[in-house]
Amino acid sequence: MSTVRLDANGPFHHSVVFALLAAHAIPGVECLDHQAGSHTRMMALGGAQTHVVVRFDPAGVSVDLDRPVTSTDEAALRAWLDLGTDTRVIEKTLSKDPLLRPLVENRPGVRLVGYVGEFEAVAMTVIGQQVSLAAARTFGGRLAAAYGHPVHDLIAFPTPESVATAGPAQLQQVVGITRARSVTLHAVAERWAEGFSLAQLTVNEARRALLALPGVGPWTADYLTVRAMQHPDTFVPGDLVARRALGAVTVDEARTLAAAWAPWRSYALMHLWADAAYGAAKPGRT
Repeated sequence: MSTVRLDANGPFHHSVVFALLAAHAIPGVECLDHQAGSHTRMMALGGAQTHVVVRFDPAGVSVDLDRPVTSTDEAALRAWLDLGTDTRVIEKTLSKDPLLRPLVENRPGVRLVGYVGEFEAVAMTVIGQQVSLAAARTFGGRLAAAYGHPVHDLIAFPTPESVATAGPAQLQQVVGITRARSVTLHAVAERWAEGFSLAQLTVNEARRALLALPGVGPWTADYLTVRAMQHPDTFVPGDLVARRALGAVTVDEARTLAAAWAPWRSYALMHLWADAAYGAAKPGRT
């Protein structure tokens, strides 16, 4: 066991970051203890599944790994939680907008939190389309239990190869998703099993590649640009939570409002989500 301390660059609203992770936590894969402020899961680091425990505080995180920590590990952990970004610069710009100013003042240091793995990001987004977060977590837990790799008391999220071996009909039955969603999930698994990745693509290239997949629409492509690629200047105008936070505006109205927040539209979106859904963590374990 080894421990590394990772401080955030500028303010760090750890309770919002923690609440976001808790809202999306996959049963069996992730364990979040609100009382201890810790997040435990398996994470692919250095080519191997590693047991990771992250403890959150107002200045950053302390991370326990089940092996010696490398500089590559530190970089991956910092990138996942967006700890290296100087949010003071971003929030100074966003505060110029009267709509965002109170959100930024109430929750400085909201971060553009990503996923620990690209396939996990895409798979969970696909099975979470048009369902509640609770349903998405349930579907994710079933997917992990059926195709993931048990490690001690946790499950490592399934590889694309393990999901690709199952046909759409089997995925529909095992996970409990619709036929259309199972076709999309299987197509995603096959594509990533072939070695495809968004990492080296531009935002426009990634969006085109995602939209070319069956069942992937604009909301999914935009959302993954924000959460999987952690692009700083993408908005999701079709997102219902964001539109409600903006006063129940239309998609076009949301897109127009967001134009004023460039080049930090993704961070503006995170503040809207934080205000609407992630403002406070609830006691207990997830």
